[in-house]
Amino acid sequence: MLTCKDFLAELSDFLDEKTDAELRAKLERHIAECPNCWVICDTTRKTISVYKGMKCYPIPDEVHSRLLAAVERKMEAKKAAGKA
Repeated sequence: MLTCKDFLAELSDFLDEKTDAELRAKLERHIAECPNCWVICDTTRKTISVYKGMKCYPIPDEVHSRLLAAVERKMEAKKAAGKA
């Protein structure tokens, strides 16, 4: 019997239809019996569908620069924490 944690670990492959038939059947059985995982799966599926239907818009240069700077600060903080 799959747990919710097991289901969530396989959700991406499940939605991309990359799971083998046996695992897929187990995952489908789990969401048929677990309302919480059904909601997560259904919401994620709908979110992907909406996202795929959206137009791409370029990120303004200022936002792009701020985003990169924030990522770099976060990576540096992780490196510093790892050395401590």
